[in-house]
Amino acid sequence: MSTTTVAKPQTPAVPPVVHTAAMLWLAAVAFGAFEAVLMIGKLLYEGTPVLDLLPQAGFRLAVFAGAVFLALKLKGGANWARWTLAGTLGVFGTLSLVMEPIQYLLAGGSITGAMAGADAMTWAFAASRTLHVLAVLGGVALMFQPRANAYFRSA
Repeated sequence: MSTTTVAKPQTPAVPPVVHTAAMLWLAAVAFGAFEAVLMIGKLLYEGTPVLDLLPQAGFRLAVFAGAVFLALKLKGGANWARWTLAGTLGVFGTLSLVMEPIQYLLAGGSITGAMAGADAMTWAFAASRTLHVLAVLGGVALMFQPRANAYFRSA
């Protein structure tokens, strides 16, 4: 009796640039979750009822879950996940992250003024937000590097 083996199609190895892009997206989710915890904690401390926070918390949780799902699909070679991440979170997500500081500056606020009045919570939030934006921008940039483009064409 002979056995016949069927060769499985080789899936291309994930290039380091795509792996790093996926890890940056996961880092962005972690920073976003940290910011959400800070924000919700502050609002609860200030007396905001829990039920008033549920819609916003639920929305953020859904976005975080979607981003994790897309980052994992990205690493697996799904070109649609790459474009979805770039279009939704890369463009609109970044705008949502930088809109408040831009509005503050356009209204006459200054960076030095904001820094002078900052407490520990503000510094933690600002540091996390900065790292969050850098992770998103880095993830987007790496997803479209030549080796990433080749990987998505071959996957």
